[in-house]
Amino acid sequence: MSYEYSEDGLIEQATQDVLEELGWTVTYAWTKETFGEDGLLGREDKTEVVLKRYLLQALQKLNSNHPDVAYEQAIELITQNIADQTLGRINKEKTDYLKNGVPVSYTNTKGELVKTKLKVFDFKNYENNHFLAVRQLEVLGEMYLRRPDVIGFVNGIPLVFFELKAHHQDLRHAYNDNLKDYKDTIPHVFHNNGFVILSNGTDAKVGTITSPYKFFLEWKRIEEEEEGEVSLDTMLRGTCAKHRLMDIFENFLLFDDSQGDVIKLMAKNHQYIGVNKVINNVDNIEDLEGKLGVFWHTQGSGKSYSMVFLCEKIHRKLGGSYTFLIAVDRTELENQLYDTFSGVGVVNDKNIIAGKKKGMTGREHLRELLAENHRYVFTLIHKFSIDPKVESEYPLITERKNVIVISDEAHRTQSGTYARNMRFHGLPNASYLGFTGTPIIKEEEELTKNIFG
Repeated sequence: MSYEYSEDGLIEQATQDVLEELGWTVTYAWTKETFGEDGLLGREDKTEVVLKRYLLQALQKLNSNHPDVAYEQAIELITQNIADQTLGRINKEKTDYLKNGVPVSYTNTKGELVKTKLKVFDFKNYENNHFLAVRQLEVLGEMYLRRPDVIGFVNGIPLVFFELKAHHQDLRHAYNDNLKDYKDTIPHVFHNNGFVILSNGTDAKVGTITSPYKFFLEWKRIEEEEEGEVSLDTMLRGTCAKHRLMDIFENFLLFDDSQGDVIKLMAKNHQYIGVNKVINNVDNIEDLEGKLGVFWHTQGSGKSYSMVFLCEKIHRKLGGSYTFLIAVDRTELENQLYDTFSGVGVVNDKNIIAGKKKGMTGREHLRELLAENHRYVFTLIHKFSIDPKVESEYPLITERKNVIVISDEAHRTQSGTYARNMRFHGLPNASYLGFTGTPIIKEEEELTKNIFG
């Protein structure tokens, strides 16, 4: 029996069928690949894992009117091996190039030095990218030759790595017996990787190159209202449809190096769906009269990372110079959230926690921070208290409209006097989004919905 008709081959064929339905081109490389510029994939030899032919085409298409030397520099930075760094750190550096542009410099015809960044992907028009999945591609490492099941290339970049097993095999074997070996023997195939999919046709899990097996997770739903089903089909449609893949790569991957080595994080299924639902509300912020809704979370499901994914995507996609004011009701939560945002490199200055500046009250410091247009400010809800002996109502903090208040444990922070002071007096033009992960009684649920929409 040929490989193509073996049990493993049939799972690959099922993967190919769905990918082709999603608009990918799929090719089979083993025993069929020819090399050279006009070869099947344009590779010079089996050590190459970035398909330079398609990468060059994308660079020229997305960054016209640059000299050849600029494109060559970009390809060199993307493909070069980085010595003495962990796979996580290499992936973080390469991902920055792929998301934010590859820095190049050259001398133009006027003799002037030009420094710019070249785009690798078109994140606005997903169809403007080249999607190619290659089955059974032989890759040569420093010592060993390996043949991954499927690699998904976008503009020549190996963004998605698939390890597929037969139906009867435990999915854990895909991780322990295969993925670990690939990371040891052909690590360069993961330098530019977005995420990894493991499946036996029935079960399917997705994770990152640094994820231990227990953090490879299911992707049960494509849309929120669906009942949910664990399957390879749902996984592929939920993560590899062109617009979803590029959205995940651009907006739903984080790197946390606060504990030493880099840990790469990918949004969970509910985080991806929930964040995009809020994004739609923010896109219509003027019509919602400050009510952006409630982000419901179960405990332990990554609420703080959901906040990061949401805020960063709004900054990246919607602009508007938004300041996010993150309000909590306990100091330990304030510090915990700051540490999360700091760990993934979003903030790096504890002075944006209202009340940390010496010689100023928390209220005065908050007013100063909101006047300075910081991207993030952290505060305790108690900063919105008044002394009834000297004040009849809370004073104005800012009239800015481009402030979004994120209320953690919203059923607690947004149901009392402090919240009314914030909404109607301190920040009358802000918009409000509630996050909560605590089981609450019906009365609190209704109140929370009334506040946030």
